[in-house]
Amino acid sequence: MSMRFARLIAPLTIAALSAPAAAATDPTVAQVERSLAATQSMTASFVQTNGKGQQLGGQLSLKRPGRARFDYGSAANMLMVADGTSLYFLDYAVGQKSRWPIAKSPLGPLLSGNPDLQRIARPMPAQDPRVVLLRVRDARRPEFGTLILAFIKQASAPGGLQLEGWTAIDAQNKKTTVKLDQQRYNVAVPDSAFQFAEPKKRGRA
Repeated sequence: MSMRFARLIAPLTIAALSAPAAAATDPTVAQVERSLAATQSMTASFVQTNGKGQQLGGQLSLKRPGRARFDYGSAANMLMVADGTSLYFLDYAVGQKSRWPIAKSPLGPLLSGNPDLQRIARPMPAQDPRVVLLRVRDARRPEFGTLILAFIKQASAPGGLQLEGWTAIDAQNKKTTVKLDQQRYNVAVPDSAFQFAEPKKRGRA
C-alpha cells in the first residue's frame, strides 16, 4: 500500500495549492468528518518524508481533541507534541523549542474536536476506488497551509475509513508526507503521552 500511497499523493500536492474549496455539502467530505469524529484516539507507526526525500520513522499517539505525539525514538533526539492547545517541535540536540497554535498549523483539521470541513475541503481524484483523498485548505487563511488526507475504505475502521496518512504543505510550500501503518483505533492513550521534557539550551563552545 505504501507505493500506491506515494503515487497517489505526489501528483496532487501542486494542484492542491490552487484548487478552490468546496462550495456545497459533499458526501465524501461528510464521511471524512464522521470518521474523524469517531476516532477518539489512535496509535500507529509512521514514516515521515520531507521534500528532499529524507525519511524518519517513529510511533504516533493521537487523542482528540488536539493531542498528538510523534516520537522519533531516542536516536533522533527530537520530538513533536500537540498538547491540546499548541504544537511543539523539540530539538534536544541543539536545545531548541518551536511552538505554533494547533488551529494555525496544517494538522489543525486532523486534530479538531469538532471536524467541520465542508467550507475548506474537497475530494481529490484517486486511481484506486478504495482510496479517498481529501484536500483541506482555508482560502481565507492561506498562511495555515494545506493538508491532503488519504484514507482507505475499510468497514472496521471508524466511519468506514482508515487513515493511511497525509501530506502537509506549509505557507512556504514545504512539503512533509506521513505514511501510517499498524493503525489501532480508540485504544487507551494516557494523557502523560503528551507531556515532554524541556530542551536544555546549549552554551557556546
